[in-house]
Amino acid sequence: MSRSLPPGLPRAGGPKEAVAAVAGEPFGEVRRIAVLRANGLGDFVFAMPALAALRERYPHAQITLLGKRWHRSFLKGRSRLVDEVVALPPVPGVGVPEDVEVDEAAIDACVDDLRRRAFDLAFQFQGGGRYSNPFLLRLDARHSFGACAPGAQPLAHSIPYVVWQNERLRLLEVAALAGAPAIQLEPRLPVLSRDRRELAEQVTLPSEPLAVLSPGAMDPRRRWPVEHFAAVGDALAAAGAAVVVQGDHSERHLTAGVVAAMHRQALDLGGRLSLDGLTALLARARIMVANDSGPLHLAQAVGGATVGLYWLVNLFVSGPPTVSRRRYAMSLRLACPECGRENLAMRCEHDVSFIADIPVDEVLGLALALWHQETAVPVAPASVSR
Repeated sequence: MSRSLPPGLPRAGGPKEAVAAVAGEPFGEVRRIAVLRANGLGDFVFAMPALAALRERYPHAQITLLGKRWHRSFLKGRSRLVDEVVALPPVPGVGVPEDVEVDEAAIDACVDDLRRRAFDLAFQFQGGGRYSNPFLLRLDARHSFGACAPGAQPLAHSIPYVVWQNERLRLLEVAALAGAPAIQLEPRLPVLSRDRRELAEQVTLPSEPLAVLSPGAMDPRRRWPVEHFAAVGDALAAAGAAVVVQGDHSERHLTAGVVAAMHRQALDLGGRLSLDGLTALLARARIMVANDSGPLHLAQAVGGATVGLYWLVNLFVSGPPTVSRRRYAMSLRLACPECGRENLAMRCEHDVSFIADIPVDEVLGLALALWHQETAVPVAPASVSR
């Protein structure tokens, strides 16, 4: 089939498509699939159910994730949901801010390389499509799928983009446009031998069951105060937990603040683990208490029991789909505590916490109940690969 049409123009179906459609394959033979999801750790976890649906529906197709460099290193040998990762250069509005200065020549070269792959299906899993839909259409796949916000360039197959929709369900709805129904709400990520090796090399963990606290979040408004985390840590330590506080290099002041505010001993792992080591740590933990952030969702993806702290609007988008081993507390605050402006349709300039009003006693109750539940019924250890 010719690939010379300008990006975004419709194609006329040839004899091959007509035969396939009669045989019950409306999109013809599917050998190559592109999935655009160039963002963070939690965002990848949210896409896993849709990726699992695509893998089940098209088991012999090569699935290429158009993502970031961290995807390539973290997913290598880890998941059958993705066969290849292409790390995109910075593209305005696609994984980086729309006003960022970019290398247009690098973007053009990347698009040319992707077009040569001759994708049969291309999926936009990157928001409402204002910037991501035009980029996806440049790949000239036979069929394009995604969500479309008002004013976004349309794709061949799309659903309306509704801001406050659970992201897992949104992406499953997009995958279903390609005949790929949901098969799992929470696919698991395996723990690899390299994960456990890094964890063992970087830290000597206590023998007691672990409770992991994660006080960081990319958006400061989603951070619960460190002294509140410290109170939860003290209660879990009193219940028999070895408390570990984790965060990346940029969050070392937060992890140190939690440990300093605690009255009982805790281990500060701020900045000491890569995603691989963190995966092993979370698989070892009996429970995790965390802000709405990548580590919270990673813990769930490796089978951990979690207590999540959410701003109400974020709970709509990233809340857990099951409740047996998931607990959450949320703030109903809509207005900025500093300037009083509502932050639903806009974002004010302040970075104060929007969830500081979640009561400590509420989180303590959730965390201790979950701790005792997990103590009474131990969960099978996470699967290990290579």
